[in-house]
Order: sequence, then structure tokens, then C-alpha cells
Amino acid sequence: MPYLADLYYQAYQADDPNRKTLILIHGAGGDHLSWPTQLRRLSGYRVYTPDLPGHGKSRGHGLQRIPAYGETVLEWIRELRLPKVILAGHSMGGAIALWLAINHPELLHGLILMSSGATLPVNLSLIEELATQVGFPTAVDNIMRWSFSPRIEPALVENVKKHMLKLRPSVVAGDFRACDRFDLSERLDQVAVPTKILVGDEDKMTPIRFSEELAEGIQNAELDVIQGAGHMLPLEQPDGVAKTVRGFMDKVLKV
Repeated sequence: MPYLADLYYQAYQADDPNRKTLILIHGAGGDHLSWPTQLRRLSGYRVYTPDLPGHGKSRGHGLQRIPAYGETVLEWIRELRLPKVILAGHSMGGAIALWLAINHPELLHGLILMSSGATLPVNLSLIEELATQVGFPTAVDNIMRWSFSPRIEPALVENVKKHMLKLRPSVVAGDFRACDRFDLSERLDQVAVPTKILVGDEDKMTPIRFSEELAEGIQNAELDVIQGAGHMLPLEQPDGVAKTVRGFMDKVLKV
């Protein structure tokens, strides 16, 4: 798989310039595999799925501010030399996508925010626990417990946990610190592209009120609440989320 601007990424149907483009930005402590195959290989579209710095197979260190991640993704998108895209982000990835939509609207046809918010407050004790080798595994266990609906297969939870435990504790702690510092609540009216907001009704990490704030602040945004899903919405309900993403993209792009 290729690297560009020091980011590793997966590309689907990249050789077909006639296809419209979807970019997927993963959340805190994740990588490109945090997105299900149904989205990474969304038929009919070109799909690019990067690993953020210090995550997955990407080089460098994790960053501790959303604008820093945003600038990195911006450089990567520009080096790909793509036309306008639909940008989707999950959790922290949603914060990055929101920052890009506000600061670089020329990049986007549309915006998809999943399990995210205009602010993403984090308990300070969790950040401190994540930052230590001793506390890291316990903190990750707590994150897993808060991230999934209790009805989800344990094997899926274990797989996500395994991927997070491969990261350096400082990277995951830095991600959650970036989330805690993030606040675009006063700039939501600056989003000027069609926006779809998705949240699970059992999300404990970013409860429904965070998505409702996004929907209230972003003009003409559409909010869908997915029943029986927690914070890891794309992995928990991959078929339903992919169908919703496709419907939104088809409408925005008039495919």
C-alpha cells in the first residue's frame, strides 16, 4: 500500500478518475481498519482511508491538537491532487473533518460526522492513565467498555482492543488530549457544505446530545440516530452505515 505526505493509506478504485471520492478519517487510537470493508470498498466510488501520524502503518508521532491533525490531512489531500471530496470522520476523525470543512471548504462536496461533536471532553484521569505503560491496558479496557453496545459480539471488541494496544501509550493519550482541547461550537454556522450526522442511540462516549448540537448549529444538517449501536457505530452497524453514506453521497453528488 502507498505512502504520501508520510501517511500510509488504503485506496479503493483509485485508478478510475470518473468516480467521485470518499475519504474516511478514523478516530482516537484507531487506524484505517477502524472502518469496515463495506465503507473502505464502497462500490461505485473511489475511497481513500489513511492512517493518521503515529497510527497503524503511518510514520511519525501522534499529534495532540485537532488543527495539527487537520493540517497533516490537508497536506495529504493536496498531494493526492483530488477534485472535491466527501469527507467522513468518526469521533476524533469527525473533529478533524469538521475543522477541515470550516477552514478549507474548497476541498469538500459534503461532510459526514459519525459519533462526534463540536466539543469532545475527556476525563483527565483517563488521559493520565493512558499515558503510562502500567495504566495503559486498564485504560484501554475502559475505553472498550464505553465504546460498544453490550449486544456486540465480544470478538469484534477484542479485535479493536488488540489494534489499540499496538499503539504507543503516548499516541493514544495524545489523541484523547487533542479531543479534550477541541472546541468548534462557536463556528458551526461556518460549515457551508451538505452535512450528514450519524450517532448510535447507545453511544456513551459521545452521547446523542453532542450530535444534536452539531445538527442545530450546522445549517440544513441531517441527523440520523441508529438504534442498537454504541460509539463504534461504523463497525457495529457496517451495512446500515454504508447504505446511509451511499444515499447521502448519491444525493449530494446527484449520481
